[in-house]
Amino acid sequence: MEILSRIEKTEKNMDQDNGAPCADQPLRAALCDVRSFLRDAGLRPTRQRLALGQLLFTGHGRHLTAEILYEEAVRRSIPVSLATVYNTLHQFTEAGLLREIVVDGSKTYFDTDTSDHHHFYVEEDGKIVDIPSDSVAFNQLPSAPDGMEITRVDVVVRLRNSK
Repeated sequence: MEILSRIEKTEKNMDQDNGAPCADQPLRAALCDVRSFLRDAGLRPTRQRLALGQLLFTGHGRHLTAEILYEEAVRRSIPVSLATVYNTLHQFTEAGLLREIVVDGSKTYFDTDTSDHHHFYVEEDGKIVDIPSDSVAFNQLPSAPDGMEITRVDVVVRLRNSK
């Protein structure tokens, strides 16, 4: 509840200030950034989206699952269900704010870095690590079937400890 109550107080202060600068305090600046980030992507900044967005986007690039984000939200007393976390992650992905990384049929990660790059997947601990896009080269891609176009190529290189 702590983050949501702080968001509510900050929202009230922002409404009363009629557009005053956001940088006068850290939480307010972070909320303003997330709020405008969501609006720029065409998403309404609901309290839950703001709280989850603050966990996702106010730091360094991250790779996480819905379960990891849900556990972070619970630790921070943000009252959301796992279903809401899944729905929000998919909404953020559809809006272009996240990139979905499917490791296998049962494991999906979300990446806050939407630039063109690839990933290592460490099988033993389920960790995802970025590979710079210029480290992977293709001589040729297959032609897309009629009526289709290639939108992106995702490479996931699986790693395990050598014996």
